[in-house]
Amino acid sequence: MSDLRELYQEVIFDHYRKPRNCHALDCANHKADGYNALCGDQVSVYLKVENGIIEDLSFSGSGCAISTASASMMTEALKGKKLEEVEHLFNEFHQMVTTADEVPHEDLGKLEVLAGVREFPARVKCATLAWHTLHAALKDQQQPISTE
Repeated sequence: MSDLRELYQEVIFDHYRKPRNCHALDCANHKADGYNALCGDQVSVYLKVENGIIEDLSFSGSGCAISTASASMMTEALKGKKLEEVEHLFNEFHQMVTTADEVPHEDLGKLEVLAGVREFPARVKCATLAWHTLHAALKDQQQPISTE
């Protein structure tokens, strides 16, 4: 089990050190900002949605390793997905990091490496910040969201 945990940590640190899709998206037609007051994470999520499909998405901001890795992995996982799939994955991810169930969340793919944050309740807000900000962007919510 320790080898698996080390692999998970390496995936998280890789996404933290070299985040994917970390830039403002000029062609975005949805955007929202999020803030985690607990540790100061800030994220903006940019989406280009066409015909009910996320054609492109990115994020910008600054945050801890968990927050940045989660945002990076989220952008990779959701690009090209239908909005219905995105809603399903949002709910799956949220359940995975907030409940103690040991049910595999195979739909999440690589995002499952973040399941361990549920053992650290203060870190759940870090892992879910980008996801809640994505949700706000899809709803065209203008007020910055907070994890508080």
